[in-house]
Amino acid sequence: MELKVKLYLTDEEGEKFMGIGVLWLLQRVAEHGSLRKGAMSLGISYSKALAMVQNLEQGLGVRVLDRRKGGSQRDGATLTPFAHRFIARYHEFEQEAKRRTEEPFEAFAKDLGTLIDRHDTDEEERDA
Repeated sequence: MELKVKLYLTDEEGEKFMGIGVLWLLQRVAEHGSLRKGAMSLGISYSKALAMVQNLEQGLGVRVLDRRKGGSQRDGATLTPFAHRFIARYHEFEQEAKRRTEEPFEAFAKDLGTLIDRHDTDEEERDA
């Protein structure tokens, strides 16, 4: 048995605006220098990617993309300095949160094993 932890940030209304998908998108935008190419590399539409970025920016109240419009560079987008720092800090937060769940999960798994063993013994006694 293994524990999987899924973290995301929500706004005051409980609407999700940041999770692993947004993190992956920002990383791909940084890699490709383009929101469209970043979206394509993840297999999502440009409009979905744009909505994810806009939702993140609204949730944080800070721009995360510098977009270039017009001319031969119209397809480009780069992460803002804030976005680079945010990605690094979010990744640290995610790792720390997951690390802190390991000990309670190990205790739970041990207790569960005891409960299962006790259940099996109870079943055997009842069937005898």
